[in-house]
Amino acid sequence: MSSDIVLEEGTLMKEEELTLETKTSGTGGLRDNLKSLAAGGVGGVCAVLTGHPFDLVKVRCQNGQAKGAGDAVATILKEARAATSGTFLANSVKGFYKGVIPPLLGVTPIFAVSFWGYDVGKKIVSRNEMAGTPLTTSQMATAGFISAIPTTLVMAPTERIKVVLQTSSSNSFVEAAKRLVHEGGVQSLFKGSLATLARDGPGSALYFASYEVCKKMLNKNSSTGDEINITNVCISGGVAGMSMWLVVFPIDTIKTKLQASAGQHKQSMVEATKEIYRIRGGIKGFFPGLGPALLRSFPANAATFLGVELTHSLFKKLNV
Repeated sequence: MSSDIVLEEGTLMKEEELTLETKTSGTGGLRDNLKSLAAGGVGGVCAVLTGHPFDLVKVRCQNGQAKGAGDAVATILKEARAATSGTFLANSVKGFYKGVIPPLLGVTPIFAVSFWGYDVGKKIVSRNEMAGTPLTTSQMATAGFISAIPTTLVMAPTERIKVVLQTSSSNSFVEAAKRLVHEGGVQSLFKGSLATLARDGPGSALYFASYEVCKKMLNKNSSTGDEINITNVCISGGVAGMSMWLVVFPIDTIKTKLQASAGQHKQSMVEATKEIYRIRGGIKGFFPGLGPALLRSFPANAATFLGVELTHSLFKKLNV
């Protein structure tokens, strides 16, 4: 009789432990997701503040509004000098940060979802692995590709409005959004979504994998222990960004062409590709503004990963 009671008590204790472990695991999973979202958002803001002027020059080159990076910069400075109000410095800063509000508003959820998606992707590709087993390069690349799927849903409308702002006379986020909806309906906000996914799928795969591989190689020669090596993080982030842009730049040019076109003029990716090839002189026509993109890419992505890593480090120190 007493043995039955002990057996029942032992069984109940195991069930309670299992229940407690499940609840703790669920809470921990939610906390991990929130930390990934927060860290990605911080990284995104760092990226925009660092890289927007370069991005503005790149977009104007891609859309045919400037013959090259130097011409785009000269035009912006000329517009600042011709302004009737404000100082030349203030107008120059305003000119280089034209269209910055949409990415600032959209970048927090975009990068938050991207880094969250990457963490989810890592869990998916390693679900059959033993705990603590390092991911292979192909697994990291797959996780990176997975991150691009939810990110596109957030990114496409924001990038569409940003491109319109950078290539038209619209001066505000709301004004540009209203114009797009008026001309082509709500679906106009998602113009270029397929091109965005075609760019960001392989781009994200290369982006995250190259960062992890580069950081691992650099950390082998470092003795910082658990502390973040800021130099290694920045170099790895910059290399990751440049690697991604070198591969996906032609697709980004097509996406910009699609998103900058008038609302009533429907154009497919194939039509846009043919037009760029025909009008802009062949293959080289898919690489306008590559210089500004690469110049932007290194500091912007160095800032992104540094923001993400420092945020995670802060969470760890605060035992969050």
